Amino acid sequence: MTGFLFQLSFWLAAPVWLLMIFAPRWRVTARVAASPLTVVPVLAVYLALAAPVLPELWAAVRSPDLDGFRELTALADGAGAVWAQVIAWDLLLGQWMYLEARRLTIHPLVMGPLLVLTILLSPFALLIFLVLRMARERSVRVGRARERSVRVGSVA
Repeated sequence: MTGFLFQLSFWLAAPVWLLMIFAPRWRVTARVAASPLTVVPVLAVYLALAAPVLPELWAAVRSPDLDGFRELTALADGAGAVWAQVIAWDLLLGQWMYLEARRLTIHPLVMGPLLVLTILLSPFALLIFLVLRMARERSVRVGRARERSVRVGSVA
């Protein structure tokens, strides 16, 4: 059962990822990505995996150390719970990145590969996205300042 739940956690998140990567301009995608409820099914899997190892999980988070975390992840349900938590976190992170990219008009051909990287190695993807976001925000601010100066110049 644990192996099934381990796999299920990803497959529950996959439709949202597919929408953001392959249908980024579809209105439905924006509505889905704006909802934090997308992670609820994954969190249900997390709860199912975490419940049998709750004492070990509590010990690992109450007083974190490497050995306690090793002991938790040595248990199938413990490793599965950690995996489901990572899937839920990555999905929320990917949704935020998707929404920020739309707000800043970052092209979907840039964001698609970055979202795939988020699925695989979210810390790397987040760092890249934060740099991209900073550069794009700066570019948008400069563009707006130029527009204002042109309007002010044409009014005078």
